[in-house]
This record gives sequence, C-alpha cells and structure tokens, in this order.
Amino acid sequence: MAALEIEFVDGGVRLPRLGLWLDPHRAQRGPWRVFVSHAHSDHIAAHREVILTDATARLMRARIRGQRVEHLLSLREPREFAGPEGSFRVTLLPAGHILGSAMALIEADNESLLYTGDFKLRPGLAAQVCTPHAADVLVMETTFGRPAYRFPPAETVQRDIIEFCRETLTDGATPVLLAYSLGKSQEVLAALADTGLAVALHDAVWKMTKIHEACGCRFPVHERLGPDTPPGRVLICPPPMAQPASWAAVGRTRTAIVSGWAVEPGCRFRYGVDAAFPLSDHADYPDLLAFVGQVGPRRVFTLHGFAADFAATLRERGIDARALSEAEQLTLALGLPPATAEG
Repeated sequence: MAALEIEFVDGGVRLPRLGLWLDPHRAQRGPWRVFVSHAHSDHIAAHREVILTDATARLMRARIRGQRVEHLLSLREPREFAGPEGSFRVTLLPAGHILGSAMALIEADNESLLYTGDFKLRPGLAAQVCTPHAADVLVMETTFGRPAYRFPPAETVQRDIIEFCRETLTDGATPVLLAYSLGKSQEVLAALADTGLAVALHDAVWKMTKIHEACGCRFPVHERLGPDTPPGRVLICPPPMAQPASWAAVGRTRTAIVSGWAVEPGCRFRYGVDAAFPLSDHADYPDLLAFVGQVGPRRVFTLHGFAADFAATLRERGIDARALSEAEQLTLALGLPPATAEG
C-alpha cells in the first residue's frame, strides 16, 4: 500500500501511514501530527502537535490559547519526520492566501503529494507570492471552482475601493469597509497606502495587524477605532458589523463588503451594504486551472466550494480528478485505479 494513502474522515484529510492530518477541523489531541496551512478560524483547532510557519504560529497563538508542540518550518525548508510506518519529508511553500499561509509538499517512498490549503496565484499586498511545485498527487481547495468566478485585476478593484472612500467622505459620510479581520483587512489597509486617507481599524483588525507588523509587514499610518474616533476616517471592520451607538461621533456611514463573492450580482443585497468589491484571497476559476497545469499531477483531489464541479471539469480535460469533500469517509491510495479510489 502506498505511503501517501489518503483518508477523508469527518470532513478532514489525513495520511494514516504517516500519522499526519492536513487542516482538520476538529482538535487532534492524540499521537497524530497536524499540518496547519494558515490561521483562519476554519483551519485551526487546539491540536497537540502542529507543523506550520512562524507567522501562522504567532497568529494561531493569538486565536487559540494553550500549549502545543510546534514544528516551525521556514518556507522551502525540507524537514524529515518519523511516521508510524516510515519517515517522510515536508517542505512548506508560499500559498499566497494570507500572511504565513503555506502549502505542504509531502514526500515518501519516492512519491510526492502537494496539499494547497487555501491559496491564491495572483500576487497580493499582505502575503508572499504563491509558489506552485510539481507533485504526483495534488489535493487542492476549489472555493471558486466554477467558470462564473473570474475576478477583475486587483489593481482595478483597489482603485474602485479608494474612489468609494473618497466619494463617501466628500459626501460627508464615513466609509466602512467590511473585510475579514485576518488577511483581507490587511490587504485593504495596504491598498490605501499613499492615498492620504486617514484609517481607523476595528479592534479585531487592529490585533491581527499588529502581528503582521511584528512579522515585518509595513502598512500606512492607522489608528485604533473607538468611541472617540472622529469623522473623516475610513473604517476597516470585520463583517457583519453593526455600528454601535457609542460610535455616533463618526456620523452617517456608507458600507462596502470586500469579498470574492462580490462577483455575484446579489452580493450587495445579501450583505445589506451600499457597495461590494470583488477582492479575494482565493484563486478564481482560471487560476485554479492554471495551478493544476503548473503542478502537473497525475491525480487531483478537490476540496471545499465547488469541489465536484471542478473535478468534473478536470476529467473533461483528461485529468484523473475526484472530489474528496463529496463523501463523508473515503480512503484512497495513490496506486489505485479511479473506480476503486471512489470507494
């Protein structure tokens, strides 16, 4: 049986012969090691032993208290581990998603597997550029795995956000940009550099931004949002965010959601905002296809979002692909034919 045998259990991916989980949702307190690709809340839990980058470890410590065994790997640094049935090598590569995000290249018995976690090919302002790597097997996220999800150039969206802020301020209102506190908010903040706009950050955004700065990131001048924050600021807050009465000093507001889902026509109405800007930290459909081409795997397993649709697209293109997240429990070995692999 292949050393890189894959199991999909309880919504998570694990490699039993290596004693390794990949981004499980549930806390793993037993002998298993856990690779944590990045520090978004749906990818972290109170695990006993983790493999991750230094930046992800810092962010994770701020979000989950308690002690854990941490194997901190620098990007592109190979590290050998002893599994229950032999040794294996892990190399972390930039995923381009958020600060510290990494893909895991796992090698054992002359076979290789690349697990992406969440990733983005397009360069961002607050994360390292994604670095694809050739592998025999690819396990990839497919959040935007349908042809309709094609993002405009980030520079265009950033200009639209800045124009929204300036027009709102000129109209005597306060612009409120709603973006996830980790990753997207820092991308938005960085995009406001050299605009001359005064910026105030919601407390959750402020805390994550301070960790970014401790890791060497640079941002334009900003302040912490509070009850005494005066008008004339651009506010960056996590969604959803209802303006507390104590912030009445900022006066009338106009809100905008910053999300890849903004490419959907109904996004603005679903969030109840005045504007929606399609700036994402995930790969869109064309970049998902491009990524597969750059990795050149002989098999692909898809996860999250439109996993089944994207796997079907790859099969139409002659690539052996299956959606992992379509089954509650699935065991796959690299050498098995597709019919057996589906379970």
